[in-house]
Amino acid sequence: MVGVTCGSSPLPFNVLPVIIGPIHAEFGWSFVEISLGITLYGIIGALLAPVFGAMADRYGVRRVAISSLAAFGMTFALLYFTPPHLPGFYGLWVLVGLVGIGSTPVTWSRAINMWFYKNRGLALGILLLGTSIAGLIVPQLSNAVESRLGWRMVFPVVALMPLMVALPITLLLFREPLARERPAQIGDGAGGVQGMTLREATRGYRFWVLFASISVIALAYGGAHIHMVQIIMLKGFPQGTAVSVMSVVALGTLSGRIIIGLLFDRFWAPGIAFPVLAMPIAACAILVSATHALPLLLLAGFMLGFAAGAEADVIAYLAARYFGMNHYGRIYGWLYTPFGVFSAISPLLYGFIRDATGNYDLMLKLAMLLFGTGATL
Repeated sequence: MVGVTCGSSPLPFNVLPVIIGPIHAEFGWSFVEISLGITLYGIIGALLAPVFGAMADRYGVRRVAISSLAAFGMTFALLYFTPPHLPGFYGLWVLVGLVGIGSTPVTWSRAINMWFYKNRGLALGILLLGTSIAGLIVPQLSNAVESRLGWRMVFPVVALMPLMVALPITLLLFREPLARERPAQIGDGAGGVQGMTLREATRGYRFWVLFASISVIALAYGGAHIHMVQIIMLKGFPQGTAVSVMSVVALGTLSGRIIIGLLFDRFWAPGIAFPVLAMPIAACAILVSATHALPLLLLAGFMLGFAAGAEADVIAYLAARYFGMNHYGRIYGWLYTPFGVFSAISPLLYGFIRDATGNYDLMLKLAMLLFGTGATL
C-alpha cells in the first residue's frame, strides 16, 4: 500500500490540479498545453505497462518496483527545472513516463494476488487505498508548498515520498510469497501458478468487454479529476475550498476500494460494478448544473471518487479471476493500457473545452454519456 501511495499512479494526478493555475499564470500557456504534459506522461506509461507487467512476471515484483520507485522519484523532482518553453516541459513529463509505471498497481497487484485468494477483493482494495491516501495528502501538501514556496518546489517535495518513504520500506519489508506460501487455488501442482497466456485471454469476450469499459470510463474520469479544482473555482470558490473537494474525491475513492473489494469477495462482481460505475452520471449532472451549494459539490466529488475506486478494483480483481496468475502481469498491463491512455487523453479534452468555451459544461455532459456506456458494458 505504501508503494502505491508513493508511486507514479497517484502523485502526478494529484499535484497537477493544484498547480495548473499557477503554471498558466506564470507562462501564459493554455490549459490544453499544460494538460498535454501529463497526457504524454500517461500515454507513454500506459504503453509500457505490458512491458513492466511482463518484467514483474519474469523477474519478480520486488526488483521492478524498487527500480521504478527510485527512477520515478528522481525524474519527478526534475520538473522543478521546468523551462519557459513547452518542448522542455513536455520532455520532462516524457522522462517520468518512461520509468514510473513499475511503481503502480500493474506490478504491486501481482504480489497481492499471489498472496491471497479467499479474500482477494478486500486485499486488493486495501492495496489500492494507496491512491486514496495520496489523494488525501498530496493536494493539501501541494497547496501548502505552492502557497509558501511556489509551484516549482512542489515537485521535489512530493518526490520525497517515493525516495524517502516507499523505497526504504520496500527494501526492508517487501517480499513475494514462496511457492509453499501461495494459495492452493492458484497453483498448478508443479510449483508454478495457473493461468492463461495473453493470446488465450484475448480470444475470449471477457478481455475485450473489460478493455472497452475501462476505455470509456477512463476517458470520462481522468480529466474531471485533473480539472476538478478549476471546475469548482469557476463556481466562485477559492482554491483552498476547491482543494478540499479533491480531498473528498479521495475519501470516495478510499471508501469505494474497501466496500467494493468486500462485495466482490461475496457477490457476482459485474453485478456490483454496474450501479457503482453509473454513479458519476449524477455527479456530472451536479457539476454541470448552476448550483453553488458546496455540500452538493462535495457529494459529486465523493461519487466520482467512489466509482474511480471501484474501477481500479474491477481491473485487478477480474484480471486475476478470469485469466489466472501465470501471465497476470502482462495481461493486467494490457488492460491497464486503455486506462492509462484514455486517462491521459481526457485532461486534454477537458482543457480544450475550457479554452474554447470558458467552462467545462460540454465535456461534463459528454462524460455522463461515457460513464453510462462504460457501466453498461
